[in-house]
Order: sequence, then C-alpha cells, then structure tokens
Amino acid sequence: MSDRLAEIGQRIETVRQLGAVVNAMQGIAAQRAHQARALLPAVRRYAETARTAIGQARRLDEPLARFPARTVGGARGGLILFGAEQGFAGAFPEQLLDGAAADMQDRHILLIGARTATLAAERGLRIAWSASMPSKADALPALATSIIDALYDYLDEVGAVPITMAYPVWSSGKGVSIVRASLLPLDLDTFPASTADLPPLVNINAADLIGDLTAEYVFAHICAAAVETFVAENEARLRTMATARSHIDRKGEALRLEERLTRQDQITSEVVELSGGRHRRE
Repeated sequence: MSDRLAEIGQRIETVRQLGAVVNAMQGIAAQRAHQARALLPAVRRYAETARTAIGQARRLDEPLARFPARTVGGARGGLILFGAEQGFAGAFPEQLLDGAAADMQDRHILLIGARTATLAAERGLRIAWSASMPSKADALPALATSIIDALYDYLDEVGAVPITMAYPVWSSGKGVSIVRASLLPLDLDTFPASTADLPPLVNINAADLIGDLTAEYVFAHICAAAVETFVAENEARLRTMATARSHIDRKGEALRLEERLTRQDQITSEVVELSGGRHRRE
C-alpha cells in the first residue's frame, strides 16, 4: 500500500510541475499578445497615412506606380503566407496551411513561421523563401523589411506579377480566421483622390512619388500582417494552454482524491490488522 501511495505522490508532483510549465507559457503568450496588440494602432495609422498620400498624389500628372497594373505573361505570381513559429498552439499551424491551400497552387511562396514551414515540408509543399517569426513584437518591423527585400528580389527576377498575402487574424468571439489581401499591383482607383483645392507641392516627378508611396504602403500592410499573426499565434497558444490548465487541474484533483482514498484504505487495513492481533492475544 505504501508503494502505491508513493507512486501517486510522484504522479501528483509530475502534474504540479507540468502545471507550472503551462502557467509560465500562458504568462509569456499573454505578454507577447499584449505587446503586439499595442503596435496595431500605429501600424494602421501608418498605412492610412500612405493611403491618403497616394490619393493626394493622384492629382499630379502621370501618376504611374512603380508596380504597374498590367502583369506579365499570365503568371500567377507570389504569395506571402504568415504562419506559426512554434508549437503548443493547438491546431493553429495546421489551420493556416489548410486555409491557404487553394492560394498556394503554382505560386512563388514566401512563408513566415518555422512551425508552419516544417508542416509545409511534411506535406511536400515547395517553399521558395522562408523566415522565422521573431520572439519579440518590437522586432516585427525588421521582419517586414526582410520580407520586402525577398519580395523585391522575386519581382526583379520575374517582372510585374500579382502578389497576394494570407495571414491569420484573431477575434475573441470567433478565434482564428484567414485574411486574404491583394498586395500588388495597386489599383489606384481604389485610393480616393484628394478633394483639396490645390494639388500637393512636390519636388519629384509623379511616377517616382507614387512608386515611393506604394513601397511605404506595401511595407505598412506587411508589417500589419506580421503583427496580426503574432497576436493570433499567442492568443491561440493562450487558449490551448487554458484548456491544458483545465485538464491538469482535473487530473490533479483526481490524483489527490485517489491519494486520500488510498491512505484511508491503508489506515483501515492497519486498524483491522491491529484489531485482529489484539483479539488473538485475548
């Protein structure tokens, strides 16, 4: 009986240690999600500022973007796919690949997230370029710069082809959803032209200005997608760890109940044994 109690005690300690790990992971995920979410307003304002500037620049002569609306050769183009960096996030990494499966056909894929990249390789998917998601939210702009560099290298090689993005967004009521966005070429008609009386005063030609603003706008959207992905992964991990915490609590309670019952059985056996010995002596 004492061996059984020792075994139960060891299992209780193992569950306790596992609970401590889960608590730590919950705390880290919550902190990271909070830090990234705090960046979103600034990133969105940045994108809106670039959008407004493009609308103002449309009033100038010959506003031709660096990435023309006409694409070459009927190529399907490239896909920037944001995925999961780590595990312990439930089905989150698989959801991203499943949700973007139709978008990945015959595309030049730029994939962000080591865990999703591993899953893609296991599925036999060909990834042209990949990068890891940073562990800190303040490193996301540097990641966006790396993506832009890889994107420009691709466009320099193949010419003007369509570029799309797919990335996860977390909402408290629905969990993870996949957002698809057309990144390039820009449809200038979707940028409302300025209604100001006078056109903006500039010292460069319209084509170069639109091209520079396009680069800023694209960078802002890639940065926003990276931040949304960072938030979504950590929120998914929070939910997974909360579920694990509930399982651990139930398991710990069941083991403690088993320990009490086993100890009670042991005490009962000892009392019966002592009582039997006394009767024999009498």
